[in-house]
Amino acid sequence: MKEQLMNTLNEQMNFEFYSAHVYVAMAAYCSGESLDGFANFFLVQAEEERFHAMKIYKFLNDRDYRATLAAMPEPNNEYSSMLEAFEHAFAHEQQNTKKFYHLADLALDEREHATIYFLKWFIDEQVEEEALFSNIIAKLKRIETDSNAFYMLDAEFAARSFTPPVE
Repeated sequence: MKEQLMNTLNEQMNFEFYSAHVYVAMAAYCSGESLDGFANFFLVQAEEERFHAMKIYKFLNDRDYRATLAAMPEPNNEYSSMLEAFEHAFAHEQQNTKKFYHLADLALDEREHATIYFLKWFIDEQVEEEALFSNIIAKLKRIETDSNAFYMLDAEFAARSFTPPVE
């Protein structure tokens, strides 16, 4: 594996840790609004992002490349509404998808088959992530000012949990 691909994988690992940071900030916003179900949704999302980061960490180490952590930018901590928070999360996931596509392009250019196979899991995951956020945004737009529906969604998110996939 060439240095550029390894460095870009390392950058992606750091972006996954940053993504967890972004989602914890969103959870804190939700908690501040007394929406504990929405807060739980984002805390579970943060757990998933840390899992993704550690998956890349392990892959780098398995390939005899040292994973290194970088400083993180400060995440957004304020939103005007729950819809805005989810729209921000969706845009973040779209950015993440582009990063994985770039990684896949590098791996394809290098004919680095182990990395291509490794990245397929993440690309499939990004399809799921974008669909999840897109669907929630559609629901939030549909319920608009229906407080009963909004609190039902909050209760639904309170039950969300993360179980790492069996490998």
